[in-house]
Amino acid sequence: MIINAPNLKFFRKIFWKNLLFILFFLQFTACTEKETLHVESIKTASGWGYTISHKDKILIKQTIIPVISEVKSFSSEEDALKVADLVVKKLNQNTSPSVTKNDLILLKIKM
Repeated sequence: MIINAPNLKFFRKIFWKNLLFILFFLQFTACTEKETLHVESIKTASGWGYTISHKDKILIKQTIIPVISEVKSFSSEEDALKVADLVVKKLNQNTSPSVTKNDLILLKIKM
């Protein structure tokens, strides 16, 4: 099949218009604001904990240090927020939000 020159120009013009539309659409969707998770520290009777919420709904409430054998709260607000930030990072990467003992050691959490 042979396409004559005027039809070829027409198809090229349509192709570029569609390509520009697709690129604009992809850029627009990539720049839209993603809904973020909100981290908040909470004071407990024996130390600190944290909550992670989305649209004012609490998803995770952690009042004790995970993966240690003792039932103990975080000794500082900073420690609680470090672990909460790690959990949010894992959630944003679509991985398991569980925290390991090695994570606590790397974050220098006082146990």
